[in-house]
Amino acid sequence: MFRRLAGILAVCGVTCLGQSPDEARTTEFQKSVLPVLSARCLGCHSSQLKSGNLNLEQFRNASLAPQQIEIWKKVRDRLTAGTMPPPPAASLSKVESAAVVGWIDQIAGRPASGAIDPGRVTARRLNRVEYDNTTRDLLGVNLRTAAEFPTDDSGYGFDNIGDVLSLSPLLMEKLMSAARRISQAAVFGESYPSEPGLLVKIKPKRSQDDSPPSADIFPYSMRGALYGTYHFPVDGQYEFRWRYANFRGPEVPDQPAGAGSTAGRKGGGAGRGALTPEQRKALDERNRLLGPPVQMVFTIDGRQVLTAVVEGSTDYNYARGETVVRVPVTAGDHFLRASFPELANLDDPRVHINRDGRRKIFVDYMDIVGPYEPSHAPAPSYTRIFICGHAPGRHNAQCARRVVENLAHRAYRRPPSERELEPLLRLVALAQKQGDSLEEGVRVSLQAMLMSPNFLFRIERDPAGVAPGAVYRTSDLALASRLSFFLWSSIPDDELLVTAERGELHKPKVLEKQVRRMLADSRALNLVRNFGEQWLHLRNLESSTPDLRLFPDFDDNLRQAFRRETELHFETLLREDRSVLDLLKADYTFLNERLAKHYGIPNVYGSQFRRVALDKNSERGGLLRQGSILTVTSYATRTSPVIRGKWVLENIVGAPPPPPLPDVPALKDNTVSANLSVRARLAEHRANAACASCHNLMDPVGFALENYDAIGRWRTLEEGQPVDATGGLPDGSKFVGVGPLEDGLRKRPELFVGTLTEKLLTFALGRGVEPYDAPAVRKIVQEAKADDYRFSSIIVGITKSTPFTMRKAL
Repeated sequence: MFRRLAGILAVCGVTCLGQSPDEARTTEFQKSVLPVLSARCLGCHSSQLKSGNLNLEQFRNASLAPQQIEIWKKVRDRLTAGTMPPPPAASLSKVESAAVVGWIDQIAGRPASGAIDPGRVTARRLNRVEYDNTTRDLLGVNLRTAAEFPTDDSGYGFDNIGDVLSLSPLLMEKLMSAARRISQAAVFGESYPSEPGLLVKIKPKRSQDDSPPSADIFPYSMRGALYGTYHFPVDGQYEFRWRYANFRGPEVPDQPAGAGSTAGRKGGGAGRGALTPEQRKALDERNRLLGPPVQMVFTIDGRQVLTAVVEGSTDYNYARGETVVRVPVTAGDHFLRASFPELANLDDPRVHINRDGRRKIFVDYMDIVGPYEPSHAPAPSYTRIFICGHAPGRHNAQCARRVVENLAHRAYRRPPSERELEPLLRLVALAQKQGDSLEEGVRVSLQAMLMSPNFLFRIERDPAGVAPGAVYRTSDLALASRLSFFLWSSIPDDELLVTAERGELHKPKVLEKQVRRMLADSRALNLVRNFGEQWLHLRNLESSTPDLRLFPDFDDNLRQAFRRETELHFETLLREDRSVLDLLKADYTFLNERLAKHYGIPNVYGSQFRRVALDKNSERGGLLRQGSILTVTSYATRTSPVIRGKWVLENIVGAPPPPPLPDVPALKDNTVSANLSVRARLAEHRANAACASCHNLMDPVGFALENYDAIGRWRTLEEGQPVDATGGLPDGSKFVGVGPLEDGLRKRPELFVGTLTEKLLTFALGRGVEPYDAPAVRKIVQEAKADDYRFSSIIVGITKSTPFTMRKAL
């Protein structure tokens, strides 16, 4: 009896004795938390010092404490991560930490009223990725028109946050143009020349460095390859025409007339004996630099289409005449590659003349001409649209209504009302009245749908009669859209939509079944590319430009290989439903020949990526060992322990350091001896007391990664001196190198899993994670622990959570 009574009192707190919730929290703060703050925290976080821009002294007035939930959430994050108090101060004892964290969990979980707060997702516009995916899945048209839209703004690290997705006049203009083009292609097929003609001249990116990005610029490589994806408008025959070029080599005199010639070389000459000793020496040097002829291979989607032998030239002219091949190609996106497989080794003298990145033999351009013999069959999207029969011109009014209603149903992600259908049907009738076909009427109606707020925005309306501020379960249709845009970045498919319309989706077993089905679908790769690339900052690779004087082997091939390695790690996590802790440490990685050579891993050949087992002493494996992460967290000329440490604290530990104060000077490399290591240079920065508190947290983490240079190569020397990779974590642990750093992070798995969960929840909700979401996050992590933190258990936990399935009325 007494034990039961004690348990009730513990749960109720002093509220059972007549205090209000706020009074109870204040009393508990005075009793359990304020003594810890006074003894351990206020020395730095006083009203005078405000270390980390945090003033805890204000809470000597205990009644203020329960009102500042956001501050206490940050305090909790830093306590659990071990970043407060910072080294060399001793960490809080378990009793002290439990007192503070326990009190914070009490106030963060529920407001004073005791009601659940799931937050409120605002109406949000489709971002560029979602727009392209949605139009593709709705109509079967993959034009990727959103590439012409203004770049989406980001919030909380993601570009699908409702509060930042604006609708500017420029975007409205682009949306109108896209709607017209997409509706035209969906109903009538894509436009193309009536006679075969030049569709595009594709140029290497290297020759277009000062030009704005466009669809006709493909990446270049140090080995002279030209590759990328091109969209073909219709099934048919297409011609590919290209030439090879050379950068000018050393000047040599022309050969005398009569000498044997090679295709593409200027002039000619007599036999070798007709040359003077000086000319012979120059010719030998030229031949040494040129090397023997090489083979060019042209592939479409990895299928070999043509091989050709290419000879070099020291003049900046074409090595041979234009190469032409005509092949059948189906409509849609295809990956094209014209490359020189023999030039796999960047040290091969045929690859480039010197270390400034100039290539000796390379594909100068590619023309795509056609289509020849184009198919005149209706596009697949035509059948998808005209569900009551697809013979042109044979549709009646009843068919038109079915077509429009079906399109609106899928475009709006819910059944359209009669009020919404009426103007769409009037557009069909008006087009026919003016002498246009029924197809044109449907096209105009479809264009209007693609401009409707019901399509462009994800809008969740409060049910009629719900009181302001009330919490309610979101509708099954709204839940279906939340699921599909979270996992697929696109609209619900028919099965998900039908399940929602039957009112079954909210049932836990049905919901989990749908989530697991969707994760197994190929569209779930959007979660890898859309969420994963933003969380891990992989999109920053495009703007990473290592100094080619210091890193002459860096090229776009390597940039794309970095990205692909990390994508495949995340994709394996999804496909094999592995523990998310495998992202931190793995005994395998994904390599092609280019990346393997960069990493110094032998016996990997070809351009295709494959899974490669690593021995226990390998320098590769988890995220912190991958070139993508190491490059985006470096400067163009050197590594940055500060950026790397901040990246780990923010994206792995979940305890980002506060932003630097506005009057703190930047680290000036040009005022510090270039012969000093980065560690020695940063010591100057930490000498500033205003900088030390944050840098003492970030720098040790980043120093543990110093064996990797600015483009992720393993090194043991820096400026001729042994690399010092001595590092540490904010909890005060010390170690050397990346391996112990990974081990230290894995010892506290709840930190990484909690951080990943918060990032995924932010992406799923389209809003920032708030203090009142903390109990949901902790519940997801705790339940995932029982399943070895498998990826699917975290995803299922998010989709069943209060923030995801419920909503607060205005």
